[in-house]
Amino acid sequence: MRLISSGRHHARFEFGELQVISLRDGYIDMPPTRLRDEQGRTLPVLPVAVPLVGDNLRLSVNAFYVTDGTRSVLIDTGASDNWHDPTMGLIYAALDEAGVDSAQITDVAITHNHEDHVSGLITPDGSEAFAKLERVWIGAGDAAVFTGRLDPLRDRVVPVAHRIAINDWTTAIPTPGHTPGHTVYEIASSAGHLLIWGDTVHVPTLQFDQPEVSWEFDSDQAKARVARAALLERLSLPNHFVAGAHLDSPGIARVAPSGTSYTLQYLAPRIE
Repeated sequence: MRLISSGRHHARFEFGELQVISLRDGYIDMPPTRLRDEQGRTLPVLPVAVPLVGDNLRLSVNAFYVTDGTRSVLIDTGASDNWHDPTMGLIYAALDEAGVDSAQITDVAITHNHEDHVSGLITPDGSEAFAKLERVWIGAGDAAVFTGRLDPLRDRVVPVAHRIAINDWTTAIPTPGHTPGHTVYEIASSAGHLLIWGDTVHVPTLQFDQPEVSWEFDSDQAKARVARAALLERLSLPNHFVAGAHLDSPGIARVAPSGTSYTLQYLAPRIE
């Protein structure tokens, strides 16, 4: 995995015969009281290593575009204007900056049904963001989100109920816990394996060191904890990489075991 170019809102990586483009949708600020211990209680003390902006955690929001030059898949779509925050909804600018023609995207894969991941399918003016969209892949447990503003896309939804190949190099892997349909997408190339996740980790400065810490909005914190542990164990294998929706932008890194914890090594400088 090699960084080949970057800009204010994107970073492009060579990954064997594929290219992976990180797209910055923006950031959201959340109170640290969202973090939970193994009993579901608010953490009594926040480690010094966890930075705060004011009194809040600042979470990057990333999406990822993967292409072999002919076929492509966009994984997550950001918040559009659904978050009502000017720090979000930048994915369209990021696609333009990266030179990706949104009108040619046929496949979108959604990690889960929360607004900051799925809402970008519809632009702020109410139109479809991807004119040639043919399929929207999403975990079966989350597919009910396609109502209201997202209803026009419902007939193109492909519910993911089990491990399934999206194309020759992308596999959808159900990882329920954060939501019933939370799904990780594995990208395989000659350079290794890239796991693209949504809300497996919210606070990278804490949850790699203490992977038992969960998030208030995990629908099943125990399941989310089990899913995170399994994914982190796998990511410690050779030639495995992670791309995370809430890892610091551009959000692509290596993971290494460190005792009962893990360390994170980003592959590119942070995009502020």
